[in-house]
Amino acid sequence: MTSAEGSTRLAGVDPNTPSIARVYDYALGGTNWFEVDREAYEHLKKVVPHQDDVGTANRRWLERVVRYVTRSAGIDQILDLGSGLPTQKNTHEIAQELDAEVTVVYVDNDPVCATRGRKLLEANERTHFLDLDLTRPADVFGNRAIGEFLDLDRPLLLMQCGTLHHIDDDQDPAGIMREYVERLAPGSYVMISHFFDPADEDEYLHGLARQAERALRDERLGTGRWRTRTEIQAFFAGLDMVPPGLVELHDWWPGGPALRTPWPDERLIMGGLGRKP
Repeated sequence: MTSAEGSTRLAGVDPNTPSIARVYDYALGGTNWFEVDREAYEHLKKVVPHQDDVGTANRRWLERVVRYVTRSAGIDQILDLGSGLPTQKNTHEIAQELDAEVTVVYVDNDPVCATRGRKLLEANERTHFLDLDLTRPADVFGNRAIGEFLDLDRPLLLMQCGTLHHIDDDQDPAGIMREYVERLAPGSYVMISHFFDPADEDEYLHGLARQAERALRDERLGTGRWRTRTEIQAFFAGLDMVPPGLVELHDWWPGGPALRTPWPDERLIMGGLGRKP
């Protein structure tokens, strides 16, 4: 039995329908998932069997970027959108390792995330969890608690890690990001990781990306979009890219020389960091 079973009493929680947040929790070794979430993830792994390595690569990339922004760029406040369930090496733990003064606000509207997140983070006075919809920038920045926890007139780090590929085209993810960027103070940073479709860059990987996208839809997880380099780059409109730009995660300032060749699955996700001038 997983701890998610105790969440079935929460409004909006359906144990028979998979949730992206709970699927990710299962993938990262958490306990807040139902059997249907495990089945959805295992179905995806039939197409991309090294998806565990993709999740690990995304977390390691997140660590590298957060450390750079807080330690080298001097950012002391973070807005982590679509953060999911608290897991190992959370954003606030990375940011506060050397600087306990960094404030982190997590945002997610999954009911299990909201309940578990508040419970697990309530002991840290500089860490907060808010139940908000990341696809509504005006509601996020207009929320009273956001204004209490973060100084929106100063630079911050806005995180969209593994989130935008779950927003379908008809919701205009590029437009959502333009609105977020417009509302950020100059000097702010935006980090994004996103499923990648190499399209005309690599025929084999393009086919693998299309198969993975179909696998997510098969499991009733709504959308999961593997987008092209050009489509992902559009999310950084209005920002100056921090070198090396938008790249496969293992190429973004790795901690040392590569110990092995990345699996094809690991090449189907990209990340980048932009700064608002």
